Order: sequence, then structure tokens, then C-alpha cells
Amino acid sequence: MNSGQDLWKRAKTLIPGGNMLLSKRAEMFLPEHWPAYFSKAKGCQVWDLDGKQYTDMCIMGIGTNTLGYGHPEVDAAVMGTVHAGNMSTFNCPEEVYLAERLVQMHPWADMVRFARSGGEANAIAIRIARAASGRDKVAVCGYHGWHDWYLSANLGDEAGLDGHLLPGLEPNGVPRNLRGTVFPFNYNNFEELTALVNEHDIGVIKMEVSRNRGPEDNFLHKVRQLATERNIVLVFDECTSGFRQTFGGLHKLYGVEPDMAMFGKAMGNGYAMTAIIGRRPVMEAAQTTFISSTFWTERIGPTAALKTLDVMERTKSWDLITQTGLSIRARWEALSQSTGLELDHWGLPALTGFTIRSPRALEYKTLITQEMLARGYLASNSVYVCTEHTTEVIDGYFDALEPLFRTIKECEEGRDVMSLLKGPVAHGGFKRLN
Repeated sequence: MNSGQDLWKRAKTLIPGGNMLLSKRAEMFLPEHWPAYFSKAKGCQVWDLDGKQYTDMCIMGIGTNTLGYGHPEVDAAVMGTVHAGNMSTFNCPEEVYLAERLVQMHPWADMVRFARSGGEANAIAIRIARAASGRDKVAVCGYHGWHDWYLSANLGDEAGLDGHLLPGLEPNGVPRNLRGTVFPFNYNNFEELTALVNEHDIGVIKMEVSRNRGPEDNFLHKVRQLATERNIVLVFDECTSGFRQTFGGLHKLYGVEPDMAMFGKAMGNGYAMTAIIGRRPVMEAAQTTFISSTFWTERIGPTAALKTLDVMERTKSWDLITQTGLSIRARWEALSQSTGLELDHWGLPALTGFTIRSPRALEYKTLITQEMLARGYLASNSVYVCTEHTTEVIDGYFDALEPLFRTIKECEEGRDVMSLLKGPVAHGGFKRLN
């Protein structure tokens, strides 16, 4: 047993679930063998507690580090803040500078509120949007965090979030009187959304701009028009998609302007920072309710975000990671063609992933993680791309991956994949959106 697994077993006796984020649980990757904890991270390299080095061709801090781990300019800015002081009775000026920067790159927006996590940003946005619309009911499409307002979609129908979060998710602890306040709809299904708006007094439409595929038949433009006609607040959740395909929000690519948008993950390159931006008439509704938190005023988050935006703009990081992701996807497809395996590709180019078309897809995913770990790679069936994923790094990854595709083809033809696994099969993760 490696030191990480030993600590993970201890953690599960002390921390419900073992850690704070489902997506980082060891069972999601390689039960009983995943190193689980890191001692150091730099560029796209991660060291475990035993000092073993791995190349991260996996989720890169759940998509937080598009500039790579420990970017020198971002870290230097943060260290300057550490030495000058992170907290004070006064406010940090960086939050004003960051607000100005975000409004500048999104001319439709006028005002900004800040938080430190995506779930918080989503909850803040919903509170403000409901206050602005004067209505409680929300139509949602996509993943929007863990708070009561969102999980209440499963109070009336346990399958309510099947296409959005986890199949059969139990909303235990969510007040039952929230039933009938949130209604999911499927991406690119405008008729379904229209029916919800016609049947219920929807005040807010909250959705991801795109997760696994883009809009069809002017879907986003139709949603925008519907929201305008019915006086509904349109909110785009860009906590995941922001700064990956454009300098700002993915909605800029499609030419659709919401009333509010949220950004997180990539904006601070590993430091906690999220933002909610919006039109003045909507955002000023924040003053009619109470939204406040001590640690939303710390200085490191805004400092990191400002420097991250500087580096992104100078290097055009969004273009680089998008092209890298498209290259990785093309090479996966070439492997599938050469081995005869059929793949489904999904995700934004910089958050690219694949699923092998087989009833044993999860077993194969586990096998890839197991064997790539032995070869010095953190790998699964997706790559969250960063600027440190150079051609040399990617070539090494595919050199290690190619023989595994051939082994999987043998399993499709009769070889027992379970005989190749050294432990249990990985748990299923977030369900893909169609």
C-alpha cells in the first residue's frame, strides 16, 4: 500500500466521504491503489507522498490550472500579497481592479460580486436573480453545485437530475418545501424549456452555455429571446467553461449575452476566486437581500485572478489549450481507428474526453488509469488541458496509451478485463450531458 492510500483509509474514518470533493475521491480513479494525496505540483507534474513523480494527463486540479501548476508569475503576485498582508479591517483594492477588468471584457455587464467557490457563485447568482425577477421558480440545464436550491430539483422526481448531475441522487437534507421550485430541461431542447415556461411561473433560466456539445438550431439565441419576451433573468454558468475557448465567457463565441454570468476554476489558476457579473438592473437587486461572507474579502484570490488574466491575455492561453485539446481528441480517434475500438468524444476541446462504446467501458477506464499510473501518468478517459501540455508531453502520453488500446481491443474480443485489474472497478462519475 502506498502512503497516499494509507492516509486515504485514515481520512475516511475522520472525514465523511474521505475528502471535500467527490471528483477527487480515490474510488473515482483507482480504488485501493490511487495515490490520493500530493506533496508537490509544478507545471503538469505532480509528486505523491512517496516522492514519485507523475505527469498529469487527467483533470489538472478539476480544471483550475490552465496555466499549469505553480505558474511563476501568479505565485509571485500571491507571495507579494502574503508579505504585504492578506486580510485587514479595510477592503482590498484588488477586488475593484478585478471588477473593472471583468466588466471591460464583457461590455454587456455593469456590476460584479465575488466569492471563492463555484457552488457559492451559483447560490449568489440565484439569490440575486430571484430577487430581481420577483419570482421563485427556476429552469436549469447543467451542473450548478451542491446547494439546496439546485438539489431541490430531485425532491419531486428522483430522476429529475439524471441528465444533469448524478442518476438517482438523493436530496437528503434538502427541505421538502422546496419541491416544485426548480425544473431541469435538456440542452438543445427548446420545446422542453418553452413548455416549462408556459406551465410554471419561471423567473430565472440558469444554464451552462455548453458542456459536451454546442448549440443547435440557434438554441442559445432562442433562449435569449424567450427570456427577454417573458421578463426572465437569463444566467449563464461559466464556472467551468470560462476562459477556455475565449478570453472571458464561452457565450462570447456564440454571440449571446445573458443577464448574469459566473466564472471560477480557471480564473485564479489554482487560487480560490469566483465572480458573478451582470447587468446593473439585475445586480442591484443584491442590495435588497443579504449576501455577505468574511473570506470573500481576502486578498489572495483577487490578486491571483488579476495576474492570471494578465498572463492569459499575453499568451492567448485559451487558443493554445483549445488547439491542444483538439489535437489530443484527434489522436484518440486515430487510435480508435487503428485498433477498431469505437469511441464517443465529449467535452469542450480544452476539457476533452472519450468513452469506449462497450458495456465494459468503466472497467476499461479503470484499466487505463491503473496501467498509465504504473507508467508515470495520472490518466483516465479525459484530459483537462493546460499550457504546460507540450507536444513532447503529449507524445509521451500517447506512446504509453497506445498498447492499452490494443489490450482493450483484445478484451472486446474475449480476453477477461477483470483478470487484468489489480483492484475494484472505479466508481462512476458525473453523468455526461447529451
